[in-house]
Amino acid sequence: MLHVTNLTKHFPVASKTPSWFPGSASRPHLHAVDGLDLTIQSGESVGLVGESGCGKSTLIRLISRLIEPTAGNIVFNGTDIGNVSVREFARSPHRAQLQMVFQDPSDSLNPRFTAFDTVTEPIRRLGSRQERQQLPQRAVELAHQVGLPPELLSRFPHQLSGGQKARVGIARAIALKPTLLILDEPTSALDVSVQAVILHLLAELRQQMHISYLFISHDLNVVRLLCDRILVMYLGKLVETGPVDAVFNHPRHPYTQALISAIPSFEAKPHPIPLTGEPRSPINPSPHICRLYGRCPKGDQRCQQMLPTLEPINDYHQVACHYPASPQ
Repeated sequence: MLHVTNLTKHFPVASKTPSWFPGSASRPHLHAVDGLDLTIQSGESVGLVGESGCGKSTLIRLISRLIEPTAGNIVFNGTDIGNVSVREFARSPHRAQLQMVFQDPSDSLNPRFTAFDTVTEPIRRLGSRQERQQLPQRAVELAHQVGLPPELLSRFPHQLSGGQKARVGIARAIALKPTLLILDEPTSALDVSVQAVILHLLAELRQQMHISYLFISHDLNVVRLLCDRILVMYLGKLVETGPVDAVFNHPRHPYTQALISAIPSFEAKPHPIPLTGEPRSPINPSPHICRLYGRCPKGDQRCQQMLPTLEPINDYHQVACHYPASPQ
């Protein structure tokens, strides 16, 4: 359903060098997303994880066509939507099929819109004439679908609880019956008890609507609960991909091992794996040096001379490392 190839986004960095100075044409650029490939199948839930600053937010903004890529292709339902400008994509029929649930339900809702206005806005903009004529009925249907009492549709965001605002945001996202839903840490701003309810709702909606998820989260336990496959990102690159169980139980990349070892647990387990040193700069990074070099406990001369690429280690598991760990 979604096929991304060589997706790249470089942001120019301010420089004090005058434009007329020799060599000024090669201005520094921040490599937020750097030649990334990924696929999402119909009905599949894919988790995207990595520390802050690794490029997750930029990646989902590229896929959802909120910013223009520097290079690469984004093929969605057989159409290269990367060739459609951001301005044109806002009115494209493909926008209805690709929706997003934002991180903070309070900040992502218009304070001047009632819940009814928020839920029905996508239908008014991109729905058919028949759908626009049935807005009240459709709003009630969506409210029931996400577990929101219909009598709350007349309320403004400040009159709703955090969980209720999260349900309004989800109802807005599924109003046009999309095939792909991008979830940008949709439960991080909620209380723990409410998080469990919203995650259960998302799991039910995925089964009912046969919808695909791209789920971004810092909480690896949430990803393990909701996703089929996991993508691990570090400094603009994917370093490991595979089924959730395989990656969690047998991580092969040193960075993935460190992430998983840091998951809080009451069970007896080894101590967290430290990644000492400072992360490499994402500004004009060397195309020959591994992005984790300097923090990786396995780094050697080869890692400083050749950037590892994502290679399959079996039919379903890929790792970008010269020295992947053996299965435990």
